[in-house]
Amino acid sequence: MRLPLPQFSEHNRPEAHIGEVIATATTEFIAQCLEPEDLSFPVMPPFGSWVMATDEESGNQVLAVVYYATTAPIDSVHKATALGLSLQELQQQQPQIFAMLKTEFHSAIVGFATPEPTKFYQYLPPRPPQIHQAVYRCDPELMFAFTDKLDFLRSLLQVSQAPVESLVAATIREIYQLRRFDRPWLVQVGRTLSVLLKDDYDRLRYILSQVQL
Repeated sequence: MRLPLPQFSEHNRPEAHIGEVIATATTEFIAQCLEPEDLSFPVMPPFGSWVMATDEESGNQVLAVVYYATTAPIDSVHKATALGLSLQELQQQQPQIFAMLKTEFHSAIVGFATPEPTKFYQYLPPRPPQIHQAVYRCDPELMFAFTDKLDFLRSLLQVSQAPVESLVAATIREIYQLRRFDRPWLVQVGRTLSVLLKDDYDRLRYILSQVQL
């Protein structure tokens, strides 16, 4: 079943706003998670999950897949040390710790969508999102429509800074569940990967072994 193409305004819900771009490049961007209102750690977006940010110059929505996330001290002076406390005990006894940490994630760009009318392109956009742009979780409707075609798999296989096989498998698992276990779609994914990895059966087998749900 094909869903109607989503409108961009649907994605700018406050609850979907998870971070802000702090470094940007042609093929990827790095974002810092927003600090939660209560004393807790920012929630890392899952490995292989989909996020989006805007190129303000064109209005394009840039789609990317999270391939790395980290929580670390805000600078080299404040180093984290083991305290042996639970989260609740940290909140009560060491509340300052939460202000001394930051959570960042790296996302590989896999395509973009143009506004009015919405069209999807599964290759690098003319520009990545600008620095300090908001980063949102992708709506299911957008992911559903974007992944009707599978050219984005080629982009994922070329991500050099990540455990690529695990990244591809995690991305497929998320979309497969989103598409309500659409078996024909999964079969097409397997066929596409077999073409892309026709000379590397071991990689193909390793990816497919992680997709079994």
